[in-house]
Amino acid sequence: MELCSVFLPTILLLLLSVLYSAILFFKRSAPPKATESLVLKSYPVIGNLPHFIKNGRRLLEWTTDLIASSPTGTVTVAPIVFTANPTNVEHVARTNFQNYPKGGEILSTFHDFLGRGIFNSNGEEWLLQRKAASFEFNTKSLRAFVLDKVRHETVDRLIPLLKRAGRSGEVLDLQDVLERFAFDNICSLVFGEDPKCLALESEDGERFYHAFHEATELSIERAKQPFSLIWKLSKWLDLESERRLRESMETVHGLVEKYVRSRRKLSREGGGSDFLSRFAADGAHSDEFIRDILISFVLAGRDTTPTALTWFFWILSSKPEVVEKIREEIRVIRSQRRNYDSEVLTLDELREMGYLHAALSESMRIYPPVPLRPCESRREDELPDGTRVRKGWTVMYSTYAMGRAEGIWGQDCGEFRPERWMEDGVFQPASPFRYTVFHAGPRMCLGKDMAYIQMKAVAASILEGFEVEVVENRGKHHLSMTMRMEGGLPVRIKERNIS
Repeated sequence: MELCSVFLPTILLLLLSVLYSAILFFKRSAPPKATESLVLKSYPVIGNLPHFIKNGRRLLEWTTDLIASSPTGTVTVAPIVFTANPTNVEHVARTNFQNYPKGGEILSTFHDFLGRGIFNSNGEEWLLQRKAASFEFNTKSLRAFVLDKVRHETVDRLIPLLKRAGRSGEVLDLQDVLERFAFDNICSLVFGEDPKCLALESEDGERFYHAFHEATELSIERAKQPFSLIWKLSKWLDLESERRLRESMETVHGLVEKYVRSRRKLSREGGGSDFLSRFAADGAHSDEFIRDILISFVLAGRDTTPTALTWFFWILSSKPEVVEKIREEIRVIRSQRRNYDSEVLTLDELREMGYLHAALSESMRIYPPVPLRPCESRREDELPDGTRVRKGWTVMYSTYAMGRAEGIWGQDCGEFRPERWMEDGVFQPASPFRYTVFHAGPRMCLGKDMAYIQMKAVAASILEGFEVEVVENRGKHHLSMTMRMEGGLPVRIKERNIS
């Protein structure tokens, strides 16, 4: 009798919940008006979980199809709202920015790896890091430092590697080459330390590279779990995936903390141009906080530019006319500046390369490095297109779907056409609320200009000096921290005679 009295209220509450959900599910409501966003009908009790399980491996395609079928470019799959509507993006990313921070579940999922770094924080902690990073990114000395590191990595490592592969006929995984290139560069920028991953010359660098990659992948696997309780239980039980994550994080944190302690001592003697020297010289932050900030910077530089360049070279493999236009642009700029011998273009020359800039932008429109941008609603809200958002729901704008939206880019949105970015021979940028590759509003990417510098320097050097042949069928994506190419990009290199 006592047992019944304890469980009866719970059982009745559960039955009422099931009955209420069933009524909502079977209720025949009027079809949505032409101006209403699409709302995916959920199942009783379990909601939309079956939809996410069924489409988990094709999330981008599934949500893009749903968005395309919605009159407003928005679809509600409670508790998530997916949108490709520029007015909604502006509302979430700028107008009502304070209501849409990063969600608590996301922060919790990545906390072990990213701590309180800029990519895993809100409020004052985020603002503090944003202001400090914004100041650093806007200094001329930093831009010169970045280009100097890119030039060194290109001339001393990338070009010799490609020449050797061309002579031997070796097949290279271009995605792996570009990721190692980017990792060397971002570590030099952030820590003032060169891991020499592209040259395979450092055991510590190789260990850092692989540990960082594994920690990133396993953290993403956490985020893909339908309930956070699953990974938390796995962590408590010390299951294999969580054990591997802990071990890889220990490697990453240990090396970064070693760099921080070392630079603390040097900063008293004058410091350097890298981020670590600049933050260490401040003396206002703990070693752990600096560690978290720097890991976020490495994450940003390691993944995004190589992902963008991998898709770019894959697209160009079937666009010889675009390749020739880029090469002609390089020839013209070199001729005008009488720069015939340097293997890397100067900063001013790279900035003049409007067509290459357009081709890279067009590639990222179709294959954005970060295809989905989530945030969480603090309060109930209504988006500009009328979509209702409940407190605690996730609003996710899809850069991937926006790049394929006919309403934004026209009927030829499925075509790769760099000319859409050019007007009278000059590159014309798009609104960040239409072209969300670099985010928008207060969280807009601070490294955008430097990302373009690096991508243009690498792309120009490779296209000018080499023919790149893709030797295996590719084109499928793998969703990690970025939209990497599944299986890499195997290519064969042939050196060009440009004399």
